[in-house]
Amino acid sequence: MDTLIYVFIAATGVIAALASLAIWAPRKSAVRLSAVLVAALAIPVFYVQFVEFLSKPKPKTFEWFERDVEEAEILGVSLSEGEAIYMWLLFAGTTEPRYYAFPWNLKQAEQLEQDMANAIISNSRIKLKNPFERRPDGDPFGELNIEIVPPARMPMKPPRIPPRIFNPRGHDV
Repeated sequence: MDTLIYVFIAATGVIAALASLAIWAPRKSAVRLSAVLVAALAIPVFYVQFVEFLSKPKPKTFEWFERDVEEAEILGVSLSEGEAIYMWLLFAGTTEPRYYAFPWNLKQAEQLEQDMANAIISNSRIKLKNPFERRPDGDPFGELNIEIVPPARMPMKPPRIPPRIFNPRGHDV
């Protein structure tokens, strides 16, 4: 979402540039006024469309800014048979998860479903290595590089020291 405002500003700039060209063109006043009205209506339409994009899963191939990320934690998976594998991914150093649509592959879906079940049983997390890796042979349906990360072990507690009790009949404390 942090780049959304920059894309909106760029779109607004382009609309404003086109409107200024239409305003300064040697045309009738009605044509120039309609260019300003179209530009004024296009800006909110673009904003609404950009905000609407936030709830849609981004196709894996459309990831440009985070494509070099080495690993991501899988927070959730939804399988839509024959359509796509939808994943919520959390990248290291970020607090907001991202929603992606990976191409459907039965082998990957079965592997992912089995790994998710194993992670739930062992109360573990799932890491996906190189989620946006481009395959040199052009095959987008390679193996998913999944690692199940067990929960961190709690540190050992030091042994409990018995409390010191005052004995009124004794000479020591």
